[in-house]
Amino acid sequence: MTLARLDAATLSAPRSSSTARRLLVLTRLRAQRLALWIEHLWQTGRTSPDQGPAIGSAEVARLLMPDAMQDTKTAFYAENAAELSKQGTMAASELALDPGWTTICQTFGLTPDEGELLGLLLAVEIDPGLGRVMAYLHDDTRLSHPTPWLAARLAGREPAPFVGANLRRWLLAAPFDNAAPERLTTPWQADAAVAHAIFSSVWQDASIADAAARVEPAEVAALPCLHPLALAALAKLADPRDGELVGPPGIGKQTLAAQYAASVGAPLLAVDLEALAEAGASSIQALTRTLRQAKMTGAIAYFRNAEAARESDWIRARTLDVHYLRGVRHPTGEVLPITLSPLPIELRLDLWRRVADEPPPAGLITQRLTPSEIVRAAALSHGSAPAAVLKQRSRRPDHALLTSLPTPYEWDDLVLPADVIAQLRAFENQVRLRWTVYEEWGFARLTHLGHGIAALFGGPSGTGKTMAAQVMAKSLGLELLRVDLAGVVNKYIGETEKKLREVFDACEDSGALLFFDEADALFGNRTQVKDAHDRFANIEIDYLLQRIERFDGVAVLATNRRQDLDPAFVRRLRFVVEFLPPRPGERLALWQRALLPNAPSGEKIRDEIDFGYLSERLIMTGAEIKSTVLGAAFLARAEGNRIGMRHIFTAAQREMAKQGQRLRMPVPIPLKEAGE
Repeated sequence: MTLARLDAATLSAPRSSSTARRLLVLTRLRAQRLALWIEHLWQTGRTSPDQGPAIGSAEVARLLMPDAMQDTKTAFYAENAAELSKQGTMAASELALDPGWTTICQTFGLTPDEGELLGLLLAVEIDPGLGRVMAYLHDDTRLSHPTPWLAARLAGREPAPFVGANLRRWLLAAPFDNAAPERLTTPWQADAAVAHAIFSSVWQDASIADAAARVEPAEVAALPCLHPLALAALAKLADPRDGELVGPPGIGKQTLAAQYAASVGAPLLAVDLEALAEAGASSIQALTRTLRQAKMTGAIAYFRNAEAARESDWIRARTLDVHYLRGVRHPTGEVLPITLSPLPIELRLDLWRRVADEPPPAGLITQRLTPSEIVRAAALSHGSAPAAVLKQRSRRPDHALLTSLPTPYEWDDLVLPADVIAQLRAFENQVRLRWTVYEEWGFARLTHLGHGIAALFGGPSGTGKTMAAQVMAKSLGLELLRVDLAGVVNKYIGETEKKLREVFDACEDSGALLFFDEADALFGNRTQVKDAHDRFANIEIDYLLQRIERFDGVAVLATNRRQDLDPAFVRRLRFVVEFLPPRPGERLALWQRALLPNAPSGEKIRDEIDFGYLSERLIMTGAEIKSTVLGAAFLARAEGNRIGMRHIFTAAQREMAKQGQRLRMPVPIPLKEAGE
């Protein structure tokens, strides 16, 4: 029987039960036969069950003349155990014809000695009471697990050295307690998955079950092929192990792997290596157990998050000669990368029409959703606004280096010069229209490295850079994620680049707007190399320049030290927006918006304020005006009065003192206060 035909008919419950029974019958018959011989030796004085550490001369003579004793043993068996020998021979013949057992032995290339050892190990797993019998037959209470020596002795063979290479290679069995596998007296133990397969007729390794999924060819037969070029490239490979599927999560790597497997008439066994690593499994164990199950069930293995395994483990796994596919986020450089490109607008709309009855939402065009995200959005769209459904894509990634910022502001809340507002509006429009321009008009040919849009917001602190990013995110319906620069920059070589890649990947996957505050800390000028630190610092900047150019998302970088930015980096930005301190007219609007006349309840909370005087005489940024108004509100509330010019002046003095400035100016007292 070939491996591909090992299906439910082969491992049906009755047949599996018969395989387990045959192993037990054979083991018990052989054990009984050997036990009779041991008892005969006791009775003839050649050994003794109660002799303790003493070694008798008769036993020494027996051990030194094994050939002569073999003739005696043969004669003893012929006279006293003929029926047991006959039954044992029949049981061995039945087991040799058992489809379940022969499939295991042939599939994993077990030698006769390895088959005898594995059969004995499985019998002890199925019937733990046999462990005491093993100790009895070893004449050693410490050896309750089978050994290669005992397996050969029960089978009537001469013990062969170095037994078990294939058992260890496939993790079918292993020396107990990590003992030396080369010794004949080393106790062994069968793998739990093998024992379960013999006992239950289903080859299902519990150690990988939570991270594994089986995809039958019928399940993908009706699915459209969203990546025909990638499938064709995969089909051209003589060995699928020579390639790897590259793309972000949800792009369809596993579906494509299942379609490839179906094209050759095989199911797919998909396993998440990262999940197995988190569960504590070593990468070589996860690879071997998965390939072992794929080989036994005729499936092609597919490994998600294949980066979790070391390349040395992949080299070792390749020696098992089982076809598999790897799925990675970024090319590893070890095999041929087969990249799955994002779906263009036409395919996104076509997929939506296949999985949803409702009209496609506008976000399907403005956002480059993956197939997985489209299917999930369609499933959640019933009774929900499309915008709310698509915003689920922009949920904060579970990443320690990113912090979600609130987006409470709208365009009307921004108080900026008209030319700055125009640049911000242009930035927003490019984000909204980029896929129609790139794909429908064909301008993607001019952005072959990356399709992202990045803007630099430069200017002094408090001039509205962060607020503008918040307005942009809310208007676009995206979450705003701020990068934790302290967590990104690492003193260890290569760690900063690794963390930056994680940050960019997380934002590309979520569709969020990435916000770098104080960007000059990361994107500063390259320096003249004077030592190793300078060289590696320049490598980090070079990596940033390349990664920001390949970034497919939306990024805003804010800095109040634009002069410190690397010019090569600034050239790669689509927009550079200068935020200057507000002029008197803008300060007037900021004061009026910050200091409303009434509380939400309608209570009057301020007296007459000379806003013109404040905007002309107090040279402040928007952030300073906001802080001053808050300070004045607390001063007035503490006095039990409404906010007046006196409170504003006191709060302004404190605010300007933060900058090392002293405020000296007369404060006009409103007429109402003077009358009081």
